[in-house]
Amino acid sequence: MIYSKIKIWEENYHGNVRGNAVLTTYLQENSIDIDLNRKRPTILICPGGGYEYVSDRENEPVAIKFLAEGFNVFTLKYDVAPSSQHPQPLLDVSRAMWIIRENSQKWNVDKDRIAVCGFSAGGHLAGSLGVLWSEEYISKLSGMPEGINRPNAMILCYPVITSGLYAHKSSFDNLMGTNSSSYEPNMLSLEKRVNQNTPPTFIWHTYDDNIVPVENSLLFATALRESGIPFDLHIYNSGLHGLSLCSAETANAPVYINPYVSSWFGLCTQWLKTLFNIK
Repeated sequence: MIYSKIKIWEENYHGNVRGNAVLTTYLQENSIDIDLNRKRPTILICPGGGYEYVSDRENEPVAIKFLAEGFNVFTLKYDVAPSSQHPQPLLDVSRAMWIIRENSQKWNVDKDRIAVCGFSAGGHLAGSLGVLWSEEYISKLSGMPEGINRPNAMILCYPVITSGLYAHKSSFDNLMGTNSSSYEPNMLSLEKRVNQNTPPTFIWHTYDDNIVPVENSLLFATALRESGIPFDLHIYNSGLHGLSLCSAETANAPVYINPYVSSWFGLCTQWLKTLFNIK
């Protein structure tokens, strides 16, 4: 396995954006015993943390789980409040996707089969990439080649989506600042930004999520439907916010172990392998 940490704004970058985001690689090396030329589907993971920190519970354990399913995996520790606000996290995830595609040959990545996966506020960041990837300010600020940051699929796990009635207010306060009067209200309310260029999406949530209301996922799924974007939506009847893999591996208390809801991972990998035509 190729394991490395990359400071994304220092790695062969010559533009004006600065930041401390770190991309970690979990890459399977090809073998002469199997296939030296194999290009693997890839997942870029954005852990949650309310745009205030980046959760370890939704980071490496999830990467290793996907790695075992045959994916190359990257995790992103993006910049958060109070030192950074929008558009820095979106620039970070765009730059991460840029690096992955730029090095696809070296890393045996299939550059046309890359999914972005996010949890909670990380789900908002992943979703932002999926609906805002073509925004002119991203390429203008970063110098990024147009379209290189577009994900081929999205995996949104109990995501923060809306800035409206069902908003997780502290995530938006951290992302936009408490004085957000300079921002148009729907600018980062993702259900308002879905369009025909949004990639197919897998979404899961719990009905009684105690932090981010399930309506966030329902609103996004409705917007996908209205735009004709295929999606899988799984709503479990009960489970705390922040379940991650729902296993002892990611639990910091027994209430985060939920064998029933843990089925999301198998459903997700089946969906992704079907979407990417992986046998």
